[in-house]
Amino acid sequence: MTTARQFGPSAEVGKEDEVRDPLEEIARQLLVEIGEDPDRDGLKETPSRFARWWREFSDYDAGDTTTRFPVSTSGQVVIVSDIQVWSLCEHHLLPFNCSVTIAYKPLGEVLGLSKFARIAHRHAHRLQVQERLIQDIADEIGAVTGSPDVAVVAQGEHLCMSMRGIRTPARMTSSVFRGIFEEYGPARQELITITFPG
Repeated sequence: MTTARQFGPSAEVGKEDEVRDPLEEIARQLLVEIGEDPDRDGLKETPSRFARWWREFSDYDAGDTTTRFPVSTSGQVVIVSDIQVWSLCEHHLLPFNCSVTIAYKPLGEVLGLSKFARIAHRHAHRLQVQERLIQDIADEIGAVTGSPDVAVVAQGEHLCMSMRGIRTPARMTSSVFRGIFEEYGPARQELITITFPG
């Protein structure tokens, strides 16, 4: 995670110099290079908005992702589906969105429900590819829960394909199956049925 940096007016009272985020100058240069005037109405605040968004995206803090609760039953599989995340393609710096489903078999404790989304967002808030995104999520779920039985499935639309190149929308599906999910048994079938209904 990137360390948060403070940019803006100097804290010293009476000092007229303003410290600007270097990303603002990059945004101004980008606007000029594509034939725009960064000083025209409508674009004057765009460089600062651009800089704020990149800082917000890259400085994302997922908070605590380790809260667990005792399990009162055994043998259950927990599946959390339709977690919506946005990330950025590391090849083109264009967004992609994914619907993520996470499953695991608890060992004595269950992970707090919101932690699944926090973990998914933590790994989405960086330059990514979908295949590595789900690996990263599976690794953290396994580490936090201590369970070897973890699966992550994601379906994503990538604007680097929809907006450029072939310019054709499509959904990409990728999956990680570990432990009991590696075999074509009841746990994997339940996950597939929930992830791909109908």
